[in-house]
Amino acid sequence: MSRSSGDLHDLDVTVWVGKRGIEAVTDELTEQLSRRDLVKAKFLRAARGGTDAEALAADLAERVGATVVETRGHTAVFER
Repeated sequence: MSRSSGDLHDLDVTVWVGKRGIEAVTDELTEQLSRRDLVKAKFLRAARGGTDAEALAADLAERVGATVVETRGHTAVFER
């Protein structure tokens, strides 16, 4: 399925990664991906520390068995 960047941009953020890190959202992301094709997550400043959103997104995707469709700024879109 081909998706345009505009389609991904229009997605609402439904997972917020904060000071508790990616470990705190793995179950939530897994649950959302079981119900939706795409899930958008935002990496808040407290979660990022010195790490960029791309690295955090890749780590999170690996933990939940998902694919990172796109990262932009501090957000990432995942698909199962």
